[in-house]
Amino acid sequence: MQPSAPQYTERLTAPRSWWGIAALVGVAFALMLLPLGPLPLLAGLIGGSALAAVAVSSYGSPRIRVVADALIAGDARIPLSALGEAQVLDPEEARAWRSYKADTRAHMLLRSYIPTALRVEVTDPQDPTPYLYLSTRDPEALAAALTAVRAA
Repeated sequence: MQPSAPQYTERLTAPRSWWGIAALVGVAFALMLLPLGPLPLLAGLIGGSALAAVAVSSYGSPRIRVVADALIAGDARIPLSALGEAQVLDPEEARAWRSYKADTRAHMLLRSYIPTALRVEVTDPQDPTPYLYLSTRDPEALAAALTAVRAA
């Protein structure tokens, strides 16, 4: 049986400014190696830029997907039958749920550069996780996809 196509998919990519910072890290590496000559300078530029780019790419690699029977958020795969109500969080409410309202048992896939989020209750009595906190650029679409897949 072939898995069904995702109803919703989003990659939590890092902002463009972070790529500029990665390039500046490469320049900093090059400047540190400047006294050693032009070849080490070039190696520092390339190596430092590459290392910083890998770090930025890795941090921005998690995906959120809604498929026929599950919500996949980063490494977590949660059956839709274990999920309850989804609450769209505006930037202010998302900040509150990331900080003083947060429960330490919650599964949080958060990225500080994404101001909005979706909070989804976990209704499985066997799971100690009270809710999922998912940073998303389009929380309304993610909530609608969860509702649509459950209704189907």
